[in-house]
Amino acid sequence: MTREFVPGNYRFIPAVFQYSGGAAALPGYEIERVRFDKWLPLADGFAQAAKYIQAAGRPLISFCACELRSPAAFTEDGFRKFNEHYVKTLAEWGLYDGASNPVARSNVCPEIDPPSEPSFYAFSFTRPIRNTMPSFIISGSGEAREGGATYSERTVRYRDLSPDGLKEKVGFVVGAMEGRMGEFGFGWKDATAVQAYTVHDFHPVFAETLVRRGAARSGLTWHFARPPVIDLEFEMDCRRVLREVVI
Repeated sequence: MTREFVPGNYRFIPAVFQYSGGAAALPGYEIERVRFDKWLPLADGFAQAAKYIQAAGRPLISFCACELRSPAAFTEDGFRKFNEHYVKTLAEWGLYDGASNPVARSNVCPEIDPPSEPSFYAFSFTRPIRNTMPSFIISGSGEAREGGATYSERTVRYRDLSPDGLKEKVGFVVGAMEGRMGEFGFGWKDATAVQAYTVHDFHPVFAETLVRRGAARSGLTWHFARPPVIDLEFEMDCRRVLREVVI
């Protein structure tokens, strides 16, 4: 079930404290995605995002999604500590109240030439629009089931890199994307962009598990990167965004 975040002019899928399952603009608004030409360290990225959003005449509370790059996959404890640091800025902007976080997020780890510290790749915010075209961003998700158990307990085919193991992992993540889009009333036919993050060859299952289900209708961008937690192997996110810029 989605929840409206009226101050930011979007609705979201409640999830965990560090991010939501996705964000979708409310009627009368659209999502704009802004990608940095060069990655910026976390604090600098937030500062530049604030400058851009305010120059567009929008409040910081319209910030609805971000895409991050980290030096390497975290341990579970390291990931928790990073997230506790990350949400401090969201709290300052009025987005995180200590329990609920409406902001969608992806955070992955480039395998080759990674950043030296957690950095911004892109961010998104809402702005008024005259037409009724919908827009949404679905958070990145790896092959871990939702719940309170440890990652090792809830990861699909944990540490199994066999062809069957990877096929099940990919299928699970595709299903997670479908489920989150479905919460907003959308599906693959609505997505304008799909991204996959893995260092493993998933071509053997690409046609059956992604193309036939419609996930590659607008193509698919493969980032040679790992999900943010050790022993997760495949992640995806997707979006419907009609206004995208690079700065």
